[in-house]
Amino acid sequence: MARMRGFLRSGVREPAPEHSMDPRSAESAPYRPTVIDNALYLDGQRIGTPASLADAFDGLKNTPGSMAWIGLYRPKDWELAKLAAEFGLHELALEDAIVGHQRPKADRYGEMLFVVLRAATYLDDVEEVAFGEVHVFVGNNFVVTVRHAESPDLGAVRRRMESDPDLLRQGPQAVLYAILDAVVDGYAPVVAGLQKDIEEIEVQVFGGDPTVSRRVYELFGEVIEFQRATSPLLPMIDGFIAGASKYGVNEELQSYLRDVADHAITVSERVAGFRQLLQNILMINSTLVAQEQTRASYAQSEEVKKISAWAAILFAPTLVGTIYGMNFDHMPETHWAFGYPFAIVLMAAVCVILYVVFKRRDWL
Repeated sequence: MARMRGFLRSGVREPAPEHSMDPRSAESAPYRPTVIDNALYLDGQRIGTPASLADAFDGLKNTPGSMAWIGLYRPKDWELAKLAAEFGLHELALEDAIVGHQRPKADRYGEMLFVVLRAATYLDDVEEVAFGEVHVFVGNNFVVTVRHAESPDLGAVRRRMESDPDLLRQGPQAVLYAILDAVVDGYAPVVAGLQKDIEEIEVQVFGGDPTVSRRVYELFGEVIEFQRATSPLLPMIDGFIAGASKYGVNEELQSYLRDVADHAITVSERVAGFRQLLQNILMINSTLVAQEQTRASYAQSEEVKKISAWAAILFAPTLVGTIYGMNFDHMPETHWAFGYPFAIVLMAAVCVILYVVFKRRDWL
């Protein structure tokens, strides 16, 4: 608390402990202007594009009934300090916006609403899901969006709202709805991409592809991350609808919110189904791998049995020949006329008997 208050007074922020968990790097990201768009609206129409944040603050004060919509991308600390001082942004919400990597949530601080949303994009070339994050500050006459990634495309949201003055006339709550709608609609291609990946994995699993286990594991991680991004939306939107009358949200906008909730439910159900399906695929793949190992072990055991059987058969004549090859003078068979034929017959008989025994036991 004291650290954030000092930041608001001086505009210089001490390093937050959460930054140790923050993998973002300004050096690794391509340069983009911090203020993506800065506009004033009155009665659903854009009436100005202030050149700076200070001009936006002045225009908002000098134009009663107007609304400011400020879009920021990786903002500097001093810019957030100005916003916090001008719009009365709560220090806890401000710290979340600075650090990033927050779970989807909606927190209300007095008259201000702070919303965190996780956008998702399916990358066809690498067959992976990329996640973005947007923080939305909603007040009585302003909307401030803070992004740390390229997605979601809030420029498209702004163009949609400016083309629909009736919806934009409803103020900051309508802008929040449009951002929610864009984020949830952006989940549809991700669901389709994940569905395609799962179908390909099923083919690989039943085709005996030995590399499929790694792909299943990686996809399972993406589905879990996707579920973390989508599951908090349902209670969040339900809370917006429940508090609609208290905060002056009209019936039409409530209908739009219910439509977004329906889409979010569909996505959430599909993602939950994907997770269960991948768990089943992992189990089936483990079973198939175990069966393959069992078959390999059985085949190896059969080969060992054959080798052992032939070794025993060949050992019998070797044993007889070794005994009769000993040079003792007092061996009865040494000077026997039938000694040699008897030894040959004995070795052959033992080999045949052993062969028949092993054959009957399926060792040969």
